[in-house]
Amino acid sequence: MKNQNETNSFRGWYTGEHDLILSNLSTQKVTEDHVKPEPSDKDIFDESEKALRGVYDTTSNRRLKSYNLLYQISAVLFCIGLAFALVYTVSYLPSVGDKDTPANSSVVSERYIEKGLEETGATNIVSGMILTYRAFDTFGETNVLFISTICVMILLMLDERILHSRSGKEEEYESKMEFINDPILQTVAKVLCPIIFLFGIYVVLNGQLSPGGGFSGGAILGAGMILYVNAFGIKKTQRFFNESIYKVAKITALTLYGIIGSYFYIMGANGLNNHIPLGTPGSILSGGIILPIDIAVGIEVACTMYAFYALFKRGGL
Repeated sequence: MKNQNETNSFRGWYTGEHDLILSNLSTQKVTEDHVKPEPSDKDIFDESEKALRGVYDTTSNRRLKSYNLLYQISAVLFCIGLAFALVYTVSYLPSVGDKDTPANSSVVSERYIEKGLEETGATNIVSGMILTYRAFDTFGETNVLFISTICVMILLMLDERILHSRSGKEEEYESKMEFINDPILQTVAKVLCPIIFLFGIYVVLNGQLSPGGGFSGGAILGAGMILYVNAFGIKKTQRFFNESIYKVAKITALTLYGIIGSYFYIMGANGLNNHIPLGTPGSILSGGIILPIDIAVGIEVACTMYAFYALFKRGGL
């Protein structure tokens, strides 16, 4: 029973459900050296933060020390195992400069040029290459955007109580941080924002026909969002693009990309038709999986750009 309780305690500590500092530590005897003036916004500091200020004794808790030691050992073992797996995999790679490797052979490039239009249905060879032959590689790049946004959100997103405690009213805080009363900026934005959004959509949808696609079109859409929020403020932007919509759009786009790419490769690897028509080369509905993937990538890039700007500027979406 004791071992089971310790296991449950460790699981709760690891997942963040159980706070060892608050539930197991005794408080130190408060002296004048430990007394510090309370911050004006004390309601935003939880008990864990107070513990770090020296109110609780973190030096004599054996269970906490054991868990920290186990955590550090596990992290080191995991890193060693991962490094070994990577080095072992690299040992199977061909030697640098080997003439038979795809990088030093003209077979791959000739395939892209000679069979690209027939196999992808895209007149833009670059889009046909990165979104069909190398779709999983591009999927990895899209995942990088997703993960980087999550990391920035974890580091910079602020609790609503913090935002309200700074100014008392959200409107006052917003007026200090944004140029929502600039008539010149608003007039320019009213003219440029629709043009930017339309051009971004055009670039996304036209990726299989000419230079463009999800990455460049998404960057244009993200720039339009940044201009709009600067001109009209975060509250007006949240009427059509708030945090909930952002999460749904970003997760849906990445999931859609993964499903389409997996289906395409699974069917192709087994010699089966994927039932996604290539369309007529040169028309808007062509390129097979390229068009829906471009849309997914465009949404992902636009959301990432806007999220980075909003988080670095204000601390929230």
